[in-house]
Amino acid sequence: MKMNVYLAARFSRKAEMRAVAERLEARGTYQVVSRWIDGHECADADCTVAELARFAAEDREDIYAADGLIAFTETPDSGYQSGGRHVEFGIALERDLWVAIIGPPENIFHYLDLAVEHFDSLDQFLAVYP
Repeated sequence: MKMNVYLAARFSRKAEMRAVAERLEARGTYQVVSRWIDGHECADADCTVAELARFAAEDREDIYAADGLIAFTETPDSGYQSGGRHVEFGIALERDLWVAIIGPPENIFHYLDLAVEHFDSLDQFLAVYP
């Protein structure tokens, strides 16, 4: 049985997340349910209010369809600290989904030992979860 996973990352990593989805799905054990990596035709500043509302609703629906969430975080020196990925992570925690972080912790909730697994890279994750 395939595990439905949601990929959470900053929007500018969309192409990278498409490649991650292909890599995960090629293993046959994962189904990526994140529609944003193939849709969301505009970034926040370029979207209408109606588009933003639709995208947020879709993302929430996708998280609710997931068995787990993989969050791709940013390094402190990236200068990028905001983003919907933090809300997505919070929804997954609230739903008691399995959660993995690839990258450094970005906020206090990333330190919840019983709820969050940490990995330095996608390769490290795949070595544990083939």
